[in-house]
Amino acid sequence: LLLPRLELYDGYDEEYDCPVLDEDRVADKECGVIIDYHGCDIFPECWFHTVFVLRTDANVLYERLETKGYNEKKLKDNIQCEIFQVLYEEATASYKEEVVHQLPSNKPEELENNQQIKDHNS
Repeated sequence: LLLPRLELYDGYDEEYDCPVLDEDRVADKECGVIIDYHGCDIFPECWFHTVFVLRTDANVLYERLETKGYNEKKLKDNIQCEIFQVLYEEATASYKEEVVHQLPSNKPEELENNQQIKDHNS
């Protein structure tokens, strides 16, 4: 996670058990970085040439997040977002449709392929 290392956070959300992104600090960073974040409404369209939305089957996602120890609220909210395609719809509403791509993220080989795409674009 880059937030702590780059000091791009402003506090900690106890309910979701994660750092809180400091939007101003992110906006001040130079371009040429990959942003891995669960939302896009705070980032200007001009920042991105490509937007990848990782998609995971709800059952696979539930097991994955449960294994990571997510609390019940965080787990439930993540599953609901995936079922209702919240992040994909937010991405297509925020950026040109031709730059938004969905990538399956269910199987180990899909995760590996997605990592190669990330590495190629960095």
